[in-house]
Amino acid sequence: MRVLLIYPVFPKTFWSYEKILELVDRKVLLPPLGLVTVAAILPQAWDFKLVDRNIRPVTDAEWAWADVAIFSAMIVQKDDLVEQIREAKRRGKRVAVGGPYPTSVPEEALNAGADYMILDEGEITLPMFVEAIERGDTSGIFRSNGEKPDVTNTPIPRFDLLELDAYDSMSVQFSRGCPFQCEFCDIIVLYGRKPRTKTPAQLLAELNYLYELGWRRGVFMVDDNFIGNKRNVKLFLKELKVWQAEHQYPFRFNTEASIDLAQDPELMELMVECFFDAVFIGIETPDEDSLQLTKKFQNMRNPLSDAVEMMTRAGLRPIAGFIIGFDGEKSGSGSRIARFAEQTAIPTTTFAMLQALPNTALWHRLEKEGRLRHSDGNINQTTLMNFIPTRPLEEIAREYVEAFWELYDPERYLDRTYRCFLMLGAPKVKTPFKFPSWVDLRALSIVIWRQGVKRSTRWKFWHHLFSIIKNNPAVWDHYITVCAHNEHFLEYRQIVRNEIEAQLAEFLAEEAKLSRELPQEKIRETVSLA
Repeated sequence: MRVLLIYPVFPKTFWSYEKILELVDRKVLLPPLGLVTVAAILPQAWDFKLVDRNIRPVTDAEWAWADVAIFSAMIVQKDDLVEQIREAKRRGKRVAVGGPYPTSVPEEALNAGADYMILDEGEITLPMFVEAIERGDTSGIFRSNGEKPDVTNTPIPRFDLLELDAYDSMSVQFSRGCPFQCEFCDIIVLYGRKPRTKTPAQLLAELNYLYELGWRRGVFMVDDNFIGNKRNVKLFLKELKVWQAEHQYPFRFNTEASIDLAQDPELMELMVECFFDAVFIGIETPDEDSLQLTKKFQNMRNPLSDAVEMMTRAGLRPIAGFIIGFDGEKSGSGSRIARFAEQTAIPTTTFAMLQALPNTALWHRLEKEGRLRHSDGNINQTTLMNFIPTRPLEEIAREYVEAFWELYDPERYLDRTYRCFLMLGAPKVKTPFKFPSWVDLRALSIVIWRQGVKRSTRWKFWHHLFSIIKNNPAVWDHYITVCAHNEHFLEYRQIVRNEIEAQLAEFLAEEAKLSRELPQEKIRETVSLA
């Protein structure tokens, strides 16, 4: 069996980082970990090829070679997924789909022409698919019916199928699931609230494989909450610490975690000793009423600003996620979010309007209340809310755009980054010296030219850089990297403004049309009743 694994295109999003990737001559930030895991679970007697369409298109020769095409996709990739399913069918190929998007909304992939629906977690449903293929079935829907697999049996992903040079960072996964109950989150719907973890030996075997393949750059632990099972993660980190030292720290790690990480000094210290240098945390909003309503209770146990400072001082640069548009939210939420980021010196903040993801608790509540809006667009930072909020959508959208614009103002961004790195705890590992590559030197020279010469912020850039070198020299290279990130955000904030304002204009025009038509309907109803 010849299997062509295809990963659909991502539209431009906060995480696409095109301008940054151009600096370091990479195509994509992260690889499709799901597809290389699928390839490892399927029979190894089968032949595999993988095409990440974010790197390049599928060739005619690859289409001709394949017996079956397998796709995995998130909601944001749905447009290209549908297009590629249709292309595969046009070429007479059998099509199988899986991943978060088909699992959440299977009917959309079926309507596009998929033959096999490999839903939920593949450790359970991929063997069902293999049995169907061996029986000669030409279609099928495979579900786990609520059963969650033991991930200690998950094989090492087929990283060898990736075009490694195209990626800036690599992905591995230690755990699935999250113990919390945030109303808007689909992770607990897809993977449950009981975190399941791999064994330390299992994940170290994955890192060994990457090391043998020659990987020497960043590794992202893609767990939606890396510390969901604190006992197991500490056991893993203690072994990772030894592995990293023995291999002279080939990988720099970052991950996602809940804010309660700040209350565990031992855990933070272990992470820093393993060469973790950044953590994404879902702050969502500084407004406690909104946190209460959306059941983000873990963010209310201690002051959020204190938690951010503790993580920063421990040596973990915070990357924060913020959301605007919660029910009951008061006017000015966008300004309060921007002000919180400034006060806590968080350099990088993802920011979006709240979206109701399919089958989440939020989705079901809004559906019951009749507040869901139909939307054909992708759900990302350039999408209007897909439900009717409790305050005017126009007000929320304008606050969002202005706050996003303010957060990535060049001067504000430089100042936040500077204050963060003055406070940032120094790394606790000693890595061997290596000469910078030509790519690194080129990227550095471009950043210095743009931010230290060309822009009006040049004096601030040099003042901050020399101050970091003087006061916290161990983090200066990390500092320059984060300064470079604004090359992407400066362009992306304009995309956000253009897209949101265009959608808002369309929304307001539709609202005006309905308001003009409504009185006519009332007149006709009155005449009819008379």
